[in-house]
Amino acid sequence: MEVLHQRCAGLDVHKKSVVACVRLATENKVITEVRTFATTTAGLLELSDWLSANGCTHVGMEATGVYWRPVWNVLSDGEFELVLVNAAHAKNVPGRKSDVSDAAWLAELLAHGLVRASFVPDGQTQELRTLLRTRKQLVRETTRHVQRIHKTLEEANIKIESELSDLLGKSGRAMLNAMAAGETDPVRLAALAHSGVKASQAALQQALRGRVTAHHRFLLQLHLGQIDRLEAAIAMLDKEIETHFTPFRTAVELLSSIPGVSTLSAEVIVSEIGLDMTRFPTAGHLLAWAGLCPRSDESAGKRRSNRLRKGAPWLKTMLVQCAWAAKRKKASYLQAQFFRLQSRRGPQKAICAVAASILTAVYHMLKDGTFYQDLGPEHFHRRSKTTYMQRLVRRPEHLGYAVDIKPLAA
Repeated sequence: MEVLHQRCAGLDVHKKSVVACVRLATENKVITEVRTFATTTAGLLELSDWLSANGCTHVGMEATGVYWRPVWNVLSDGEFELVLVNAAHAKNVPGRKSDVSDAAWLAELLAHGLVRASFVPDGQTQELRTLLRTRKQLVRETTRHVQRIHKTLEEANIKIESELSDLLGKSGRAMLNAMAAGETDPVRLAALAHSGVKASQAALQQALRGRVTAHHRFLLQLHLGQIDRLEAAIAMLDKEIETHFTPFRTAVELLSSIPGVSTLSAEVIVSEIGLDMTRFPTAGHLLAWAGLCPRSDESAGKRRSNRLRKGAPWLKTMLVQCAWAAKRKKASYLQAQFFRLQSRRGPQKAICAVAASILTAVYHMLKDGTFYQDLGPEHFHRRSKTTYMQRLVRRPEHLGYAVDIKPLAA
């Protein structure tokens, strides 16, 4: 088999150590040397010097949790071409399994070009990505505390969440604070409702009539305090995100023109895929990387599974949320696509198809620097008039009527 890289190395990264195997190919033989280094900064600098002394041009490592990041950051200062390998791809190639042979086997695969490099964004994009992922985790934690408040109110037989659309809105928060402070009179609690609340005072009083004990008040104080702290942390994150936002401002403005994509959603999308679309040869490659295209699993002429792969979960979940929002945009291409597929494939597959369309548009917009241009709800009818006509004809035929179609006179 042809050797693509004469001097390369494979790294088996662990929490406390890195097993490195250097593979040096000459005209007559292949020389390998294996060493173990610590993952401290001094140990990684020693690893970099050793790789440079051996003249390595390519270095491959598996994406092992977060342990590969400090190794990548230190080695990126050298003259090596770094390759981050998906562990699942490396395991698909039969080989040996142990700490030492993992590094040697990875070096062998890298030398012959049998591993694919994973997408690693630049430093600015990684920082923005980390901040936005942390923000999403804090929002999720806030939601968990809201759910725990719901549970506490149910135990106290308080049904206020049935009358208020937002439990932590202006009215709901005032009532919760009063209950946590010891107020139990439903009349006084209902009087705290904002004038815009649709529920009547009588309905609110009935919903607020329960048995709130000292135990329930303690839990309410605890969860409300946690929510306040989380919201303060989210506000701090928003300020920090704004300081990292300048290089991505133009791209975010472009993506915000897509139906269903808010400014925050556009920031998340840009932080996950970056600005350089030349990394992906086509939009299909980006869809495959994100996990928004059916997997290829066919044998003996039979398709066994076409479920979506895991792909990039942070990006995929955000795109699906955007797709649900775009589905509510009236007289739009994305809404027409959803309803067109929903009748045949169901809502889940239809919403994934809409998410894939949004990501396809994102690819071309970032590549060409253009704003979104909606094709309109009649796009599918204009694209295939014959198919649309046949679909309309089948409807009365199912009811037992024959239809004769004649073209209009010119």
